[in-house]
Amino acid sequence: MAYALRTHSLTKRFGAHTAVDRLTLEVPRGSVFGFLGPNGSGKTTTIRMILGLVAPTAGRTELLGREMPRAARAVLPHVGALVEGPAFYPFLSGTANLARLDTADPLAPAHTRRARVADALDHVGLSHAAGKKVHAYSLGMKQRLGLAAALLLPRALLVLDEPTNGLDPQGTREVRSLIRSLADDGTTVFVSSHLLAEVEQICTHAAVLRSGRLVAQGTLDALRGAARPRLEVRTPDVAAATEVLERLGLHVEPAGPGTVVGTPPATHDGAHTPAAAASADVRQSPSHAPEAVVAALVAAGVRVRGFSAESATLEERFVELTGEGFDVAG
Repeated sequence: MAYALRTHSLTKRFGAHTAVDRLTLEVPRGSVFGFLGPNGSGKTTTIRMILGLVAPTAGRTELLGREMPRAARAVLPHVGALVEGPAFYPFLSGTANLARLDTADPLAPAHTRRARVADALDHVGLSHAAGKKVHAYSLGMKQRLGLAAALLLPRALLVLDEPTNGLDPQGTREVRSLIRSLADDGTTVFVSSHLLAEVEQICTHAAVLRSGRLVAQGTLDALRGAARPRLEVRTPDVAAATEVLERLGLHVEPAGPGTVVGTPPATHDGAHTPAAAASADVRQSPSHAPEAVVAALVAAGVRVRGFSAESATLEERFVELTGEGFDVAG
C-alpha cells in the first residue's frame, strides 16, 4: 500500500514530560484520515513534528514517500496545512493576505496568482468578503481563510488541525463538502478533530491517541467493529439469564425490570498495539455470537421474551479506548 504519511516510533519529550510516545502512523494515499484524541493527548505536537515545525526527540517521518526533514524542500510545496489558529495581517484584506502568502512561495506562478487566490476564496465561501479587512473577520471566517491559504496550489496532502473550529453549522457543512471534494480529486486529507460526528461523516480511516500513545488505527469500519457489542436479554428469569451470560464470559449488568445486558470483557492487552486494537473483533468469539448466546439461554431453560445485539458506535469505541468522553456535536 502507498502511504501519504508514515511515522516510525515518533517521540517528543519536553523535559520529563513525554508528549508523544513512539507513535507509528500509516495514512494511505487518497484517504481522509481522522486523528482523534482528548485535549492534551499530543495531536497538535504530532502535526508540528510531521510538518517539520518541531524537531522530534526520536523517531522519523515520511511525507509522500520521502524522509523528513531531509526532503522538506522538495516535499512541503505539495503539502497544505492549517495548524491551530491561522495568523494574518489584520489590516489587509483576505485577497491581499493570500496574495502575500502566495508571493512568498518561490514555486507559485505569478501569472496565475490572481485567479488562484479568487478560486481559493470561492472554494471556502469567502468571495463575498474578499475585499474586507481581516480584523473584521469572525473566527469562522479566519478559519476559512486559513483553509484557502492551504489551497492556493494543488496539494497531494492536506493537514488540517481542527478545520471546523469556530464555524457555524452551515460553514461546517461547507468545509465537510470541501474535504470530500478534495479527496475525490485524489488529495489525501489528514484531519485532527474533536468533533466525532464530523469524523464519522467524512473520514475513511482514523487513529486514536491517548496520552501521547497510539491506541488504535485503521478503517472506520474496523475501529467500530473492534468495539464491544451490547447484548440485551429481556426475560422473567433474570437470575438464570445472568448466570448463563456470566458463564459465557460476558460482563452482566441489570438494565431495568426483566432486562439484563451482557458485554464481552475489555481487551486491554492489545490496546496499545495499533494493529491488534484495530483488528481485534470481540464478536468473533463463537460463544459471544448472538445465536450462540440465545441457544445457551434456551438450553438452560431461560424464557427469552426479547433479545437484541447492538453494534457499538465510534463514540463508544473512543470511550472504551481512552476512558474519556468525546464531543460529538456536529
